[in-house]
Order: sequence, then structure tokens, then C-alpha cells
Amino acid sequence: MPETDYYKTLGISKNTSNEEIKKAYRKLAMKYHPDHTKGDKTAENKFKKISEAYAVLSDKKKRKQYDTFGSAGFHQRYSQEDIFRGFDFSDILKEFGFGGTNFFTSRGGGRRFSFGSESPFGAHARGRQARIKGSDIVYELPLTLKEVLTGTSKTVTFKHKGRTENLTVKIPKGMITGKKLRLAEKGEPSPYGGPAGNLYIQSKVIDDPIYSIQGHDLYINSEIKLSDAILGTRLSVTALDNKELSLKIPPGTKHKTKMRLSNHGLPHMKGRGKGDLYVLIHVNIPKHLTSEQKILIKKLAEAGM
Repeated sequence: MPETDYYKTLGISKNTSNEEIKKAYRKLAMKYHPDHTKGDKTAENKFKKISEAYAVLSDKKKRKQYDTFGSAGFHQRYSQEDIFRGFDFSDILKEFGFGGTNFFTSRGGGRRFSFGSESPFGAHARGRQARIKGSDIVYELPLTLKEVLTGTSKTVTFKHKGRTENLTVKIPKGMITGKKLRLAEKGEPSPYGGPAGNLYIQSKVIDDPIYSIQGHDLYINSEIKLSDAILGTRLSVTALDNKELSLKIPPGTKHKTKMRLSNHGLPHMKGRGKGDLYVLIHVNIPKHLTSEQKILIKKLAEAGM
């Protein structure tokens, strides 16, 4: 889980008093409360975060645990249910003019929010409810190029509802860096009665000693002799699937020429076809010549080359 700076979330310093913490939360809640932002998901998520920060920092015991152990240590000890358990938002929300003891109904008959003893967004109001889901989790999964090429199965370990879970995930072909798989409701539980968030498996392709990658295209370096660059030759190139490919090097090929072998890159995650394999030609210019080579080069120079 990423580090969470509750002080930064509320825009306060670590030595801020309880009263100032309450004022900071009140100011932000007035700005980001879902009834004021009318369906703005970004603002709704911000409201969740400031409410969580307030629930921790306004509680003497939780704040001491957070200050002592830091974000990571605190979240090992407290789940989101623990953070909000027994916490009553109703009093402070009343100060903002948000309805009676339990419910606030937006003007014009809009969304209705329940403020029970444990939730600033409770989900048990009659009629249309605001069921705010828990936070999503992004799990970065390292994959080799071969695994991206062929697909694979991986066991991922993550925390769900306060306990450690192991889950076997089928990784499809073409899952290059940044691509995600969504596992519904495997994320953080909602402390407000809504559905759990989602778990996203996000690929991170491991650096390969032979191939580099750009999107679905692969790149490989290949060195040829100066004479081959001048006269032309055929080059054997090993593709990622271990196939040996023959590449024609035309006469007069320049240093760092890029040549393409179509459809020998990585497969697309959705749809047909593959990327390409590009061969970067490096012409080897010898630093040391034999006496015979020097004579030949001088003759070539005299011949106008």
C-alpha cells in the first residue's frame, strides 16, 4: 500500500492541536462533500481521504500509533474498518448544516446520504443511496518478455479485508508494461457499507539482456563487419520465440541502420497480430589492422573509396 500522509491530506503540521484538526477537516469537508460536488468522482474520493485522515488524527490513540509507527506500520495494525469503528461523524457534520441525526437529503430530491455512527457516507438510507466503494489496490506484477510473449499464470499475494490472500491469476499474451487486469471487489473494503474496491494487476516488464521494448515492438542489436556493410550479406537473427530469421543486409548499409522484421514482436493483448522486431545494425570499424589489411585499405583509398 502506498504511504499515506494524513497531515498532508488535511494540510496541517504534526504539532497541530485537535481543535485545529477539526477546523481543517470542516473546511475541506465543506468543499468536497458529495452533495456539494454533484457526482464528481474525484471530489468524492478526496472526501473519503480527508474523512479517513480526520478519523485517525482526531483520535488520540490512533494518532499516537500513526506518529509512532508511520504510515506503513499503522496500516499493518489498523484496517479501514478499524479506523472508522466506533467513530461518530454526526456531530461535526451537524455543525456544517448537514441534516438531522442520521440522514441528509440534498436539495431538489438528489442523492441521499446516511451518516450513521461509523460512516460519513452510510449506505442504508431508504430510496436512492450513495454506495461509495472502497479504495482500489494496484499490484505491480513483474513479467519477463517470454511471459508477455506466451502468457502465463502467476500467484499474487495481497491483503484483502485484513487478511493475506493468495490468488492465481491468468496473465494473457501481450500484457506489456502498464497494462492492467481488473479483479472486481478484491480491493480495500468500504468502511461505509458500499462494495469493496477493485484489485488491479498491473504489468511491469523486466529488463531483458538481449531485447529492448517499445510498445509491442522489440529491438535487438547486431554487429556486422565493415566489408559486409560495403558488400552486403545475410544475417541470422534469433527472435524472442527462438526462431532463426534471415535478414538481408544490402550493400552500402550504414552504421546504426534500423531494419524491420514484421510480425516478430510482442502480441497485442486484445486483437490479432504482433508488433515488429527491429534489428539495429552496428558496423564494426576495426581499431587495429594487420599489415595486409593496411595495404588493402590503402589500395581502396587509391581507387577512390
